[in-house]
Amino acid sequence: MNAMPANSGQARSPRKYDRLIAAAKAVPPAQTIVVHPCDETSLRGVIDSAAAGIIRPTLVGPEGKIRDTASKCGLDISGFKIVDVSHSEAAAAKGVELIHAAEGEMLMKGSLHTDELMRSITAKVGGLRTNRRISHVFVMDVPAYAETLFVTDAAINIFPDLDAKRDIIQNAIDLYTQTGFGKSPRVAILSAVETVTQSIPSTIEAAALCKMADRGQITDGVLDGPLAFDNAIDVEAARIKGIRSEVAGRAQILLVPDLEAGNMLAKNLAYFAKADSAGIVLGARVPVVLTSRADSARARMASCAVAALYANARRQQAPTVAA
Repeated sequence: MNAMPANSGQARSPRKYDRLIAAAKAVPPAQTIVVHPCDETSLRGVIDSAAAGIIRPTLVGPEGKIRDTASKCGLDISGFKIVDVSHSEAAAAKGVELIHAAEGEMLMKGSLHTDELMRSITAKVGGLRTNRRISHVFVMDVPAYAETLFVTDAAINIFPDLDAKRDIIQNAIDLYTQTGFGKSPRVAILSAVETVTQSIPSTIEAAALCKMADRGQITDGVLDGPLAFDNAIDVEAARIKGIRSEVAGRAQILLVPDLEAGNMLAKNLAYFAKADSAGIVLGARVPVVLTSRADSARARMASCAVAALYANARRQQAPTVAA
């Protein structure tokens, strides 16, 4: 067994997020609705991103609790607008309402549960649904890998079907191209093996997704699959298996078979490979920043940066309008 991964020869220092944050600083700050930022971690993330010029926040939650937390932690929120609501569920509903009123172009999760926020976003009446399936992308800075790596979906869709996977891929491609990562990203559709077999349904769906791309049902990306993880990200592993494609060994977007696989993959990269992971929800009317209490300060700012760049790209296409 090699002492280092085959990609280590291509690896660069982990500065991918630095370039991402610098790009976000170069565009106008995004008007951001921050839902229930009632602990030190979420408030500090807002303050850092605002100080960097990435976001212009409006805080939505119990005003007394927000100010008390800021005071106890020595945080200055005097320049921020606060919309006072009584509790986290009300904050999520109010945040969505403010988006409809064109008072924000992205949402940011504070200290409430993800489920609370997503219930308001996905509500059939008054939510932020579009004709695209809502999905999540981890934008990962893996020190041992030359590319910024997108992992999707590891947080929203538990067992996505073929149509859902089509939207999940398209959401990730749109994020990649519209936030300045490049054009025609290489998308690896992951399974346990690289051959199509009836006994593993994800391999059949991978083959169907590739054909959907051939027919224009998925656009602006280069797809290959099924691919096992090793031959998706390692050139030598792909060569040994005799896989020749633009994607094999050089993937930029990884579509996982289901949420469990994606969650384990992302956490393995975070804890074993020491990757930073920025999280963003796509497919709603506005991008949504999902952060975790375990995120580093750099990862939190990177989450805001990628969402702000995406909001800026959408701003160029058409301004947010009230509904």
